[in-house]
Amino acid sequence: MDYLNDLSLSSDPRITSWTKQAWFVIWAWSLLIILCLLIGVGSVFAPLFLVGSPAVGLFLYFRAPTLYIGYTWWMVFLGSLIRRIIDYQAGYITFGRWGLPALLVACISSLTLFKYLPNAFRMGGGPFVISFVGLLYAFLIGAVTGRPNARYVLGFLEWLGPLAFGFHLFIQWRNYPQIRQVIQKSFVWGVLVMGGYGIYQFCVMPQWDVFYMQQISAFSFGSPTPFKMRVFGTLGSPQAFATVMMAGLMLLLSGQGILRFAASGTGYLGFLLTRARSGWLGWCVAMIVLLPALNLKLQMRLVTTILLMSLFVIPLANMEPFSEVISERLDAFVNIGSVVEDDNSFKGRREGYNKLFNLATREVLGKGLGAGMPGGTNLGGNDTAILPLLFSFGWFGTVPYLGGILLMLIKIFQNQLARSDAFTNTSRAIALGVFSQIALNQIFTDSFAIMLWSFIGISLASCKYYYSQKNASSAQSTQVAILES
Repeated sequence: MDYLNDLSLSSDPRITSWTKQAWFVIWAWSLLIILCLLIGVGSVFAPLFLVGSPAVGLFLYFRAPTLYIGYTWWMVFLGSLIRRIIDYQAGYITFGRWGLPALLVACISSLTLFKYLPNAFRMGGGPFVISFVGLLYAFLIGAVTGRPNARYVLGFLEWLGPLAFGFHLFIQWRNYPQIRQVIQKSFVWGVLVMGGYGIYQFCVMPQWDVFYMQQISAFSFGSPTPFKMRVFGTLGSPQAFATVMMAGLMLLLSGQGILRFAASGTGYLGFLLTRARSGWLGWCVAMIVLLPALNLKLQMRLVTTILLMSLFVIPLANMEPFSEVISERLDAFVNIGSVVEDDNSFKGRREGYNKLFNLATREVLGKGLGAGMPGGTNLGGNDTAILPLLFSFGWFGTVPYLGGILLMLIKIFQNQLARSDAFTNTSRAIALGVFSQIALNQIFTDSFAIMLWSFIGISLASCKYYYSQKNASSAQSTQVAILES
């Protein structure tokens, strides 16, 4: 993450000193993690990792805000993998979910949310508040029914953390150029690392990943043996890994530098090996949205980039043992008719929707966060976001929560000022690509939600930044005209 160094430096000696302190903390923490994993002290390191990760994040939040954003992304990228290795070395499941450290780091942004909440409407962040009200309603409904405990609070944080992080990115709109660079380069390196690990996982299947699959009974991941499983990489599921990779692969198209071509080779291969059709669908939606939104110059650059990346990706995807498992799933993805008629996963989801939809639409008050869906169907709680939202939030909570998101999506697609900014166009395409999976994955928690809220937040930040730039330019032109007259 050295690329963040120049973004945080300042002529102010105090800020320069804080940045040096922040880098010292980051490298010391990273080396400690590596050392503990190498010597195999998982059971000892487990509580330290859980406490130390948000502690480092809190220090960066106050001392080096730009580094905090980059650190949060890397915790999302690698936090679950580190936790799996710790649990394997310990020989048992340590406290909390595998993605808990990254979640706690993202939740630090709640300080920003609560600080600016009273003035959010005036600052243009009203839709965040509307969604937060819906979330708070669902939390209180659950509290009234007597479910509050540590697990319930953690469930609330799973919803709150991503929303708060997205709001944090939005509220930093004045620093949009620096944050854009942080996100862009974080994902270039992230795709390279995550894609490379995904390929390694598929070919070798490390023992900590076997241990993880056995603990969660991950039957849908395939057999925990090399070449026979669906890649879930550094995250907790093939769908989550595919969604994060989708975002990174889209950002490769808007970036610059030769490293993105190497990242595209490992990234797209790892992405295809997930065999996650929901993630592939999100990529297709993002691409369809992105290309027409760009001006002609950026369209030509995008097409050229895609052609060059294809030179890296196509040969790798057609090599054995990759080609067989990829082509089988791609055939089902392309041939929609065969999916509808023969695919058991699709049939199970359709059957679940048919049984539960009428019940969900009658849920006015909701049952609170984490309310399970009625049994007797093939539809799991992570197979969709719509039905769990209705059962948990009811109509009273769903309308504001979902309404706030829709308002933000409409707003970022109405903005025409950033048409020449490839990153802005890519970010809003990613947001819609994640949102398009609403009927297929639980996109409002975990890494799905981080992707959704983050790219909504940074897209809104760019809208406000370019609007401010336009106003400043107009004011300057007016002042010049007055002086000349």
